[in-house]
Amino acid sequence: MKFRFVIIGLLISVLLGCSARIEDYQSTEPALNLEEFFNGKLTAWGVFTDRSNLVKRRFKVSMVGTWKDGVGILDEDFYYDDGKVEKRIWTLTKVSENEYTGIADDVVGTAIGRTEGYALNWTYSLNLPVGDDVYELNFDDWMYLIDEKSLINIAEVTKFGFKVGEVTLFIQKE
Repeated sequence: MKFRFVIIGLLISVLLGCSARIEDYQSTEPALNLEEFFNGKLTAWGVFTDRSNLVKRRFKVSMVGTWKDGVGILDEDFYYDDGKVEKRIWTLTKVSENEYTGIADDVVGTAIGRTEGYALNWTYSLNLPVGDDVYELNFDDWMYLIDEKSLINIAEVTKFGFKVGEVTLFIQKE
């Protein structure tokens, strides 16, 4: 019985040790500068997949970003494949050289983000309407700058620590 707990403990340690950390991208290039990339018009295309990787929703996002004195407004319009349209307006604040916070009407509390090299790790909870219900889901966003006009965003979505699905988004700067 004791042996089983030791094996389970080792497996959990290995799994937890396999997660990427933002520091892993420290000297990578091109460096992601949020004030430059999320400034002006952008268009994104994405999918939400459930935990079995089945595509549940497809969508397009039109965005406009503006920055002044370390504060950015990112105005997003989501157009879903089922005809539904949603709006989210982020207020982003540069806290330090590589750290940002963000708020939006459907974000619970404050989003926390950090850049290193070409990557951004952004974590937050979001109130997501599904039918007549609203679910608070946790997002672990990873954004990777490909070049000055292209970025890929992969977000793991969890509830109570369990994976619900994943959002994959390609963002193109106009």
